[in-house]
Amino acid sequence: MLSTLYGYQAWANNELFDRLALIDPQAHAAELHTALRLVSHHHVVAEIFAAHLSGTKHHHTSDNTVETPALDALRAAMAATDGWYQQYVLDVPDDRLDEAIAFTFTDGDKGTMTRHEMLQHVALHSAIHRGEVSRILVQLSITPPWDTLAVYLHRTQPARREQELRPTG
Repeated sequence: MLSTLYGYQAWANNELFDRLALIDPQAHAAELHTALRLVSHHHVVAEIFAAHLSGTKHHHTSDNTVETPALDALRAAMAATDGWYQQYVLDVPDDRLDEAIAFTFTDGDKGTMTRHEMLQHVALHSAIHRGEVSRILVQLSITPPWDTLAVYLHRTQPARREQELRPTG
């Protein structure tokens, strides 16, 4: 399931960037800036938790960047991080998912979460902020991406649409 979840996340993030590229940066500079700040935030959090999961140090001192990244740079960084998570969930042994890891949040508070909890947190956190960005798109009359697991599964596995209906229960 984690492989599906992180495939979905990479797909959803890519779909969101496709829509962000439709924002006119001159006419809607404030909205684009807010959207980029939200995406940058969930990207930074994903990078921080990747460091916790891999037992490495991260370079972040906050849960967002000081400067707002440009759309193309942020898209490339997000794709790299999404790729890291997709590989991680394929490689991590199942028996390590319940392993608790102690870490320090960027505000200095201590925390402990299992690998599985961290992976769930990153995916859910990203979804929350994609939803916030989608509201900005709606306000700009840009149709947001159809960000659901069901859509992802059917777009990436079109044969699912051809299945015969069988009674349940």
